[in-house]
Amino acid sequence: MNTLDQLIHGFDGFLRTVARVKPEAQNRSPAEGALDEPLTADEKKLSGNLMRVNHTGEICAQGLYNGQAVFAENQIIYEALIKAAEEELDHLSWCRERLNDLGTGPSILDPLWYAASFGLGAGAALISDNVSLGFVHATEDNVERHLREHLQRLPVKDHASRQILEKMLDEEIQHGKTALEQGGKKLSRPIRRLMWEGAKLMTKTAERF
Repeated sequence: MNTLDQLIHGFDGFLRTVARVKPEAQNRSPAEGALDEPLTADEKKLSGNLMRVNHTGEICAQGLYNGQAVFAENQIIYEALIKAAEEELDHLSWCRERLNDLGTGPSILDPLWYAASFGLGAGAALISDNVSLGFVHATEDNVERHLREHLQRLPVKDHASRQILEKMLDEEIQHGKTALEQGGKKLSRPIRRLMWEGAKLMTKTAERF
């Protein structure tokens, strides 16, 4: 693909990601067939808030991967990033579906978070593909940390959300490993710390709005 094609693909990714309709998943949601136990109003609210955060996290993942892909130098790396973004669309779809089930809407700040993540991904890709892949690894490391935290905070009876997050956790860990195997450069501790602080800001705002 030439640069114009990549830019068009990146814009298409933006439209597909921030649209208020559930993206089409390639794989069935892990929540299907989950044990159904009624949640109290407070439990339902907590689950909805946590799943809104995870949904926003997947919005950010789409922005990051699409920003990196647009400016990737190596065609193989470009194709790997596009593939990863498509796989993450499953997570986005599962989270959106679960939000609907819980009667909760996506964060109103999702377009802003997508734009910020796209810019971060583009900036990393403009430095080098190795740095770009390093951002993937660092991002997935942050995602792993907050998914583990959410699994501890979820109401015990919310089996559907738990099964979604457990599946996402397994796949996010693999995405991080794959980025290093493809030549990703581990980022310095200060940069990883800055990314973690940014991730915490996102989770706090998405849980409320």
